[in-house]
Amino acid sequence: ISTFCEEPRAAYNRVRLTSYFESRDPSALTMTSEFEENGTTAWYEDNNVDIHIGDKVVAIDTEAKTVTGQSGKVLDYDVCVMATGSFPFVPPIPGKQRPGVFVYRTIEDLENMLAYAKENNVKSAAVIGGGLLGLEAAKAAKDMGLTSHIIEFADILMCRQIDQGGHQALVGKIEELGLHVHCGARTEALVGTDGSTDAESMAPVAALKFSNEGWDDLPVEMVIVSCGIKPRDELARDCGTLAIGERGGIVVDDHLKTSAEGVYAVGEIALYNNFIYGLIAPGYVMADVAAKSAAKELGLKGAVHEEDVPTFTGADMSTKLKLLGCDVASFGVNQPRPDDEDVSYLTWNDPVSGVYRKLVLNKAGTKLRGGILVGDASDYETLHKLSVKTDEELQESPAMLLAPPTARGASASEETGVSDDPTAQICSCNDVTRGDITSTIQELGVDKATLGEVKKCSRAGTGCGGCEPQVKDILKQELEKLGGGLSNHLCEHFPYSRQELMALVRTEPDVTSVNSFEKILAKHGSGDGCEVCKPAVGSILASIVNEVILEGGREALQDTNDRSMANMQRGGSYSVVPRVPGGELLPEQLIALGDTAKKYNLYTKITGAQRVDLFGAAKHELPDIWEELGNAGFESGHAYGKALRTVKSCVGSTWCRYGVQDSVSFAVRVENRYKGVRSPHKMKSAVSGCVRECAEAQGKDFGMIATENGYNLYVGGNGGANPVHAELLASDIDEDTVIRYLDRYLMYYILTADKLERTAPWQRKLPSGKNGGGPIEHLKEVIIEDSLGICDELDRRMNHLVETYHDEWAEVVKNPELRAKFKQFANTEQNIAKDDMIEFVDMRGQQRPADWPKDGQPQTMWQAPQNDIFAKSEKSWVKVGDVKDFAANVGTPILVGDTQLAVFNNAQRDEWYCTQNMCPHKQAFVLSQGILGDASGTPKVACPLHKKQFALEDGAELGEGSLQILTFPVKLDSDSVLVELPAEPELDAILGTHGLRVEKSDCVDIAGDALKVPSRAKFENVMSEGQELTDNVALVANVTVAE
Repeated sequence: ISTFCEEPRAAYNRVRLTSYFESRDPSALTMTSEFEENGTTAWYEDNNVDIHIGDKVVAIDTEAKTVTGQSGKVLDYDVCVMATGSFPFVPPIPGKQRPGVFVYRTIEDLENMLAYAKENNVKSAAVIGGGLLGLEAAKAAKDMGLTSHIIEFADILMCRQIDQGGHQALVGKIEELGLHVHCGARTEALVGTDGSTDAESMAPVAALKFSNEGWDDLPVEMVIVSCGIKPRDELARDCGTLAIGERGGIVVDDHLKTSAEGVYAVGEIALYNNFIYGLIAPGYVMADVAAKSAAKELGLKGAVHEEDVPTFTGADMSTKLKLLGCDVASFGVNQPRPDDEDVSYLTWNDPVSGVYRKLVLNKAGTKLRGGILVGDASDYETLHKLSVKTDEELQESPAMLLAPPTARGASASEETGVSDDPTAQICSCNDVTRGDITSTIQELGVDKATLGEVKKCSRAGTGCGGCEPQVKDILKQELEKLGGGLSNHLCEHFPYSRQELMALVRTEPDVTSVNSFEKILAKHGSGDGCEVCKPAVGSILASIVNEVILEGGREALQDTNDRSMANMQRGGSYSVVPRVPGGELLPEQLIALGDTAKKYNLYTKITGAQRVDLFGAAKHELPDIWEELGNAGFESGHAYGKALRTVKSCVGSTWCRYGVQDSVSFAVRVENRYKGVRSPHKMKSAVSGCVRECAEAQGKDFGMIATENGYNLYVGGNGGANPVHAELLASDIDEDTVIRYLDRYLMYYILTADKLERTAPWQRKLPSGKNGGGPIEHLKEVIIEDSLGICDELDRRMNHLVETYHDEWAEVVKNPELRAKFKQFANTEQNIAKDDMIEFVDMRGQQRPADWPKDGQPQTMWQAPQNDIFAKSEKSWVKVGDVKDFAANVGTPILVGDTQLAVFNNAQRDEWYCTQNMCPHKQAFVLSQGILGDASGTPKVACPLHKKQFALEDGAELGEGSLQILTFPVKLDSDSVLVELPAEPELDAILGTHGLRVEKSDCVDIAGDALKVPSRAKFENVMSEGQELTDNVALVANVTVAE
């Protein structure tokens, strides 16, 4: 088998092209295995397939049975399969020739867009085309940091898949993401920077001009054209012996054969029954039919049996996608012809939740013919299967199928609607059936069948990702059949879920036997713990015991932000967010915030929750900053913790002429009651003074809306990536009753939710109430009627948390021992300024850190010239402090010369380690702030920024990564801690802080100053001659780094 490939790399998944921005790694999109430097992959050689990269076929001779590549290669063939696909259709709009106008088809298209945007400081882009690929392109533009406009000629988006109602729901979701939609747009010309609108000018694009009456020009600096596709049939046309359709495409029969002997066509080039199939699933069906038909034609014995040769009779164009985070599905006859009389409709339109569902039935309402689902397509498989069974009548009222599963009170498993039919298609992107996934799980077996492996081996869920919940459900079901199960354990160290571990702790008669991580681990777990279970147990302890999180060894349990009691930002600096109950501030406090920000040169911004955020503080500055803020009356805002963030409010009856209750005072009361309460995830709240809902209380974990008689209490909402509308728990209740119900609701959530689970998904998974009213009815029964008999416990536990509240930053400021934990380096009073580690740039008069380069670019994925770089160096034992300077089970930074190192006192193992403090991923000096633990017995640290894990013994990245950190031996001499290190100049040449500073400009050397690190070959040669590095600097100062 030989295959020609015009692009510079082998086959990749265009369906997931937008995800290229996440990694900038083509191998993340490969259809086979990881790309090699020449663009091919190992799969081709392993399967005896010759691939000609970058060599487009320019001629085919169907009589001589030869193909000719652009390189001049001529290959004979027995069978030829045309899979040339399509090219983007660009309408004849004047100005399409301008710089800044792109199509969206290949990785190179994306790279060219990125380069153009960077070189020309592009701020906004327009995508012409509102179909599937156009919306993906718009998302790509947004991911590039651009203001993104979608320009659609039709009156609705995705007009082939959805109708007006679906369009409105989809537009609502899209605009929530910050994209702008313009439908019914008649683009007349692409205007240049010189104002020209002709088809010759090469001035860069500057705007879109419309012929719509009253429409202004739309200023944009980039245009992406995504107006559909045209079959790439020029090769077939030049051939002269292949039948071509009137509007393009190579005519094929039921076996995908063309009019020429031995020539097949598949995919977007194949015209079957005068129709081009532009979806990926039909393409896979065509490939299967063509391959088996060709095998039969070639007479390959044993390859295919006569009865197994399938035919292509068209394809079901039903599809389910996760589009810009929104479910979009259509199936069966979803838009009947105007002359189709056997039709009736049922429509569900919930504009608040952004859910639209339309079922197309026969006129009698007894058969489901098709439908459109937007916003919630979790039961797509069930509905699709019913629409396929055209000869069977529905067994239940169609009205029962109309409502989304969540509105019917369905359980999480019922919502997914996974079919038991082995032939049911689960992944429409890759045409994977239930049977395919089941076979994969059985082949992998109980021990190896993880979600990741099942996706990798079956390819289900690797397209748009919308079917992943179904894949997970199938995995769970099949593992149970095999005697296994989909583990809900916290991690390898605890064979319990968070709910189960919380139950074990809270029901322990002797609370002193479970009041520390070490005691809980000894009683219910094993190993050292890790970055997953330590924060989870820390949260449990905070919810049950509620002691200062930095005392008693509890700092070792705290995740990235909690350990520093501030949010770690890009580059390793921190943000400071004081609590502002109800958004109410004194003028003196505003002045204090300004003075503090000015003194410490902090970037200042108003948050979306009525607070002030101060960015850019160094860790060692935090106690001083909080001392000044504390003197002004501020408390910790817990923006760093999984706890109550804010209770937002409008001004209510105190100022507003529409207000019916004092929403500010009530918001202050609520926030002061629940401040500091730790929970499985962050919590947000709001109080609105009237039904106008200016505080957006129904989009919060819990919210109150004032009425003439008190407040309506809503619970289980949230904004963010997956907005959820809160549900009404109680109406017209007074403030004391609100507090009583909230105490119970929040404590019930804290005791029973999974780790890192917001109230909305937790609430959705609760059982239905006795009257079938869904989880909200269950909550009413538990909280108001005390159906489980636990209200006394819920009240008691919440009162304990309220009574034991302490301002965490006030505790640090007044306690010298806690304050010392924020010292920058344990072994010196010297500090390194934050802008010596990452460049800060001006933004509208304030300073912010320079943008991180994308992974794979210079200043990312750092590697030493070689892992044993100091193997031949002369070393000495250097004292870096006393044992008391290094807290147990955490990392502590030290400074040697200009090099930052991290010393880890692993008291659980009675072992010490020392590594570089810089995480090589983004060159941030933060490893000492990571959580210690072990993976299958290997001691490790998890970087606090992106959770990359490194073995402490040899520095290797654990998992699938290939990064490496440098490690150094540690020993104790009485009470002294010593690290074996090379000479300081040698150490600084590789790990010096100033040499590794992240800058906004592209930097090709691992040292950004005058000191250049020699190439590996030169370094080994120099070291083998026994010369000191200090003598070598002059010799190698002008040598460019080769590796």
